[in-house]
Amino acid sequence: MRKTEGLYRKIRTLQIVFSGIGTHGVTSRREESELVIMNDPVADALIRIKNGYSVGKVTVNLRFSKLIWKLVELLKKQGYLESAQQKEREIIVTLKYNSRIAALTDIKRVSKPSLRIYKGARDLPRVLDGLGIAIISTPKGLMIDKEARKQKIGGEVLALVW
Repeated sequence: MRKTEGLYRKIRTLQIVFSGIGTHGVTSRREESELVIMNDPVADALIRIKNGYSVGKVTVNLRFSKLIWKLVELLKKQGYLESAQQKEREIIVTLKYNSRIAALTDIKRVSKPSLRIYKGARDLPRVLDGLGIAIISTPKGLMIDKEARKQKIGGEVLALVW
């Protein structure tokens, strides 16, 4: 009897300590995501889109920043996304499917905060011999590799999309 009473006291103490966290002592996903410090928000946005396609989701929520908004607009313009809406500090992206087949196959982050990759206009990568796009951050804003070559502008290679 005594062992169970002591155990009950310990469990009750833990319940009191954790009672303020989420529901039933468990933190929700939304609370966890707000506590995480983002080192690379662009990579986070790209991975969320990629994971959304792989799971078959219709919409994906991204954190808002001007760079991510321009990136999403560029992907929408190129036909990889259906639509995008900005609500408060969040971007709601609707993924595009062609008869249940994802419009986007893969995304690869090239330039990272720990290793930036810059290329001149002549050295910009060609993705699958022109079937995919490379997203380039130039002094004139975000653009795809074809536009950057046409304008003879180099820049930071953010991602490859196909």
